[in-house]
Amino acid sequence: MHCPLCQQDGTPFYLNVFFLCPCCLGIFKNKSDYVDPDAEIRRYKEHNNDVNDIRYQKFVSPITHHVLHNFSPIHRGLDFGSGTDPVVSKLLQDNGYDICQFDPFFSNKPDLLTTETYDYIVSCEVIEHFHDPDAEFKRLYQLLKPNGELICMTHLYDNDIDFKAWYYKNDPTHVFFYQPKTINFIADLYGFSDVKINGRLVLFKS
Repeated sequence: MHCPLCQQDGTPFYLNVFFLCPCCLGIFKNKSDYVDPDAEIRRYKEHNNDVNDIRYQKFVSPITHHVLHNFSPIHRGLDFGSGTDPVVSKLLQDNGYDICQFDPFFSNKPDLLTTETYDYIVSCEVIEHFHDPDAEFKRLYQLLKPNGELICMTHLYDNDIDFKAWYYKNDPTHVFFYQPKTINFIADLYGFSDVKINGRLVLFKS
């Protein structure tokens, strides 16, 4: 079973469904256990992420606070994997920020990935869904302007977590999990100049 990030052979990790890469330490799902695209879309529609929900706004606040404190409305942003209700975009646009949305299912605008570059890219609870993290991180790096930032939110795995009981693995659309060493591996592999981890927030600098 090959790791979709670094292509190394993985070792069984949990129930022959998840495998651990000994190179990048990513934990990846057996492709035979992926849900089909229709089931994936149905699952995303179940999230009910209302842009006006104060609790959801608070959940994404690590991203929005970071952008508001480190960028200004003159900077161009991309909400990558914006989902059914792009709350990050709404909160930033309410503050006058220039940010556009891309989502392969709900806002499929491929021109945004081929004709523009960005000062910052936000990706909230998205990277754990990457079927091909190698291609996705390579593309995201190339979409950043010099000194730009890729701002991700995800739940990193570490050895203090009981994987069997871990809620995060139970979402059938979650196919790749990252450990802190995986994040540093990504930064080195694609040429990011710096990376910082602050809880669920992961900041890659181009």
